[in-house]
Amino acid sequence: MAGGAAHPGAELLAFERFLDSSLQPLVYGYGRGSLRELRAREFGRLAGTVYLDHAGTTLFPQSQITSFMKDLMENVYGNPHSQNISSKLTHDTVEQVRFRILAHFHTSPEDYTVIFTSGSTAALKLVAEAFPWVSPGPEGSGSCFCYLTDSHTSVVGMRKVTAARNVTCIPVRPEDMWSAERQDAAAAGDPAGQPPHLFCYPAQSNFSGTRYPLSWIGEVKSGRRRPASRPGQWFVLLDAAAFVGTSPLDLSVHQADFVPLSFYKIFGFPTGLGALLVKNRSAALLRKTYFGGGTAAAYLAGDDFYVPRDSVAERFEDGTISFLDVIALKHGFDALERLTGGMESIRQHTFTLAQYTYAALSSLRYPNGAPVMQIYSDSEFSSPEVQGPVISFNVLDDHGNIVGYSQVDKMASLHNIHVRTGCFCNTGACQRHLGISDEMVKKHLQAGHVCGDDVDLIDGQTTGCVRISFGYMSTLEDAQAFLRFIIATRLRPSHGQPLPLATPGEAGAPPGDSEAQNAVPATRVRGSPSPQEDASPHSGVWNNSPTAFNAEDLCPPLLEATGPQQTTLENAADVPDGDLRSHVVTNLYLYPIKSCAAFEVTRWPLGSQGLLYDRSWMVVNHNGICLSQKQEPRLCLIQPFIDLQRRIMVIKAQGMEPIEVPLEENSEQVRICQSKVCADRVNTYDCGEKISNWLSKFFGRPYHLIKQSSDFQRNAKKKHGKDQSAHTTAALSLVNEAQYLLINRSSILELQQQLSTSRENGKEELFPMNNLISRFRANIITNGTRAFEEEKWDEISVGSLRFQVLGPCHRCQMICIDQQTGQRNQDVFQKLSERRERKVKFGVYLMHTSLDLSSPCYLSVGSQVLPLLKENIEHHDIPATEKSQDAIS
Repeated sequence: MAGGAAHPGAELLAFERFLDSSLQPLVYGYGRGSLRELRAREFGRLAGTVYLDHAGTTLFPQSQITSFMKDLMENVYGNPHSQNISSKLTHDTVEQVRFRILAHFHTSPEDYTVIFTSGSTAALKLVAEAFPWVSPGPEGSGSCFCYLTDSHTSVVGMRKVTAARNVTCIPVRPEDMWSAERQDAAAAGDPAGQPPHLFCYPAQSNFSGTRYPLSWIGEVKSGRRRPASRPGQWFVLLDAAAFVGTSPLDLSVHQADFVPLSFYKIFGFPTGLGALLVKNRSAALLRKTYFGGGTAAAYLAGDDFYVPRDSVAERFEDGTISFLDVIALKHGFDALERLTGGMESIRQHTFTLAQYTYAALSSLRYPNGAPVMQIYSDSEFSSPEVQGPVISFNVLDDHGNIVGYSQVDKMASLHNIHVRTGCFCNTGACQRHLGISDEMVKKHLQAGHVCGDDVDLIDGQTTGCVRISFGYMSTLEDAQAFLRFIIATRLRPSHGQPLPLATPGEAGAPPGDSEAQNAVPATRVRGSPSPQEDASPHSGVWNNSPTAFNAEDLCPPLLEATGPQQTTLENAADVPDGDLRSHVVTNLYLYPIKSCAAFEVTRWPLGSQGLLYDRSWMVVNHNGICLSQKQEPRLCLIQPFIDLQRRIMVIKAQGMEPIEVPLEENSEQVRICQSKVCADRVNTYDCGEKISNWLSKFFGRPYHLIKQSSDFQRNAKKKHGKDQSAHTTAALSLVNEAQYLLINRSSILELQQQLSTSRENGKEELFPMNNLISRFRANIITNGTRAFEEEKWDEISVGSLRFQVLGPCHRCQMICIDQQTGQRNQDVFQKLSERRERKVKFGVYLMHTSLDLSSPCYLSVGSQVLPLLKENIEHHDIPATEKSQDAIS
């Protein structure tokens, strides 16, 4: 990584210079007014956001929804299977939309039929089940199903249907199709009487954006190009889902037999609606078994008699179609044509952005000349005929090692840049471009990696990459914000300067509403950390109180402590380095409200789920979705205080009157609801309208406070350690993964020193120890002797209390949030990533081992911590003088 002044390989490519150097005319925008004005008018919700996942789904314009809602409010649309006036209106409107779809693809009802489905996947499944496969027999080898290995999972999944019918399945590599020699069509012979074969390939790879020749359609159907050497009649399925979002498709020229697509890829809305465009000549061959409502001309309930309807669409659209969504398509077509002028304009605009970004990324170099990017492409982005507006890549360090895609995604999120990571439901292309063998895929699965997770590196081998993609409303500012992000994080470290807050309309700024953040002045707070929230989706914040609390100050003492006097923090600091006995608890924190400020204590009771009341509550939005600081950074300004004596939680925030919430539910008034935490369904109850109004006033949007029901049991499922029994479980509160998180001050100190050395001499310390500790939101802080030694522990003992070490805590971008102000700074994440060999781990998860709650148990600051290394577990006994240290009965 370079520091200081930019070198030649770290400069942003000027767009004007790029246009001047292009060998072909390039088009940016749509000619009728400013693209910036279009964005402000139609996509105001993108202010401060860089959305680069249009291959996942594009976004709908405001006018499309407004027009659609106006249509719904002014018309009555009934079930199209009825015969009344409102139903006739629906039927006629749906038929008009069918015609509009065919016209969009330059064809007509004379040649093609539109069969509505729930999406392209359902359309593919329909073809797999209805194609007239011929099983092999004495007369011949039967049908053959061929698909390009650069295909979406939903295409590859068709082979399970064909395998059940004993049909041969042949995956075809792209290079084999490209190099296949053209044959004389006459040499293929007469296909009459021969078995039918099906070849599937994507018009555009959803992995790399490669656009495969549409000429293959005619060549394969005529026999001039064969995916496999099989006599028979070849049919072609063109997977157009990724292609048609940014490019025109002319079915009058390229007459594929079957064309599946999903409309959200084109319009952004509606979702859950797709279609299968079927060439009428081929439709007659399709065989259907199941019949649903609306598909029968006549049938008998008591006899095996069924006559299908004549219309192909009516035969295959089982039940009532999603007719209101179909009507919404009309408004999608209207908006798209009004805003852009049509698909050819979109193709030119999006390709210009992709080619510029590709050129800029390709030119980035470290000071030693090493490239910053490894881009996966079959083209040089020479034209929109061969390349779509998609760039897949991995970021490299200056030694050529891949930086995990999960880390890149987390860093991008800090800049509010939305990308896609993984293999994008295209394992074949992922293997081909990244050099992942079949054996490695199986090995990665055994190591715990599954499609769609964030396990990005296994034994140094990447499991996927990063993808950015452009849509019709993408702008040059989007592309340059992404490029600046790469330059800033790889070539120009920010030296610890905080990221600027987002301003309305500013692309690439970090997430968060600047006006909302400024509405409540930042306050100086006392820091503290916690375990599970920043590790996965959620994380919390600091206690603004200047005082750490003792549980005995807040409730009557249960009984006097027995056993020797606990080691004081001052005395603990004098123990010699390297002694496993020298670890002492220096701080204790709990986070009553998930992702809100920490509550620091000096002595606190334990419950079956961890520290009593740790993450028992959480803030949810109007849809009941749990919020974290990643969506709402100002959660760190909400300060909860537990008063055990009065059995209440007091909640404070700057500019707000304190409010009290009971610690336990009132069974007569409680309103039970369900919510989700890390894919776990949990039973909760709403804490009432009063606290909801308080939160809504503070945040400026409707929020609720909910608490986990006392009679609900949630158990940990995730297996952390290699030797951990699959049957080992722990009761959890609303944490993400484990009951406790422990961090070591020595580890924090090393990170602090790294951050200090990255800045110029003479500047004041930017990251005080407490500031860093608070970012990691741990429950237990110890004064360890060596950095990251805690990752070698298998168990720890604190007096008579024993805890199993489950494994390291994998961090997300929440550690970049200053828990005192809510501002973001990417240096902490980036430096930790460099120190930990590109895996952002910090702290270890703990769970109780045989906790006996028949008598009260406490954790206390100053308690001695005895780590047990794996090799010592069988032989290391706990001294008798320490066994009752923290057990109070």
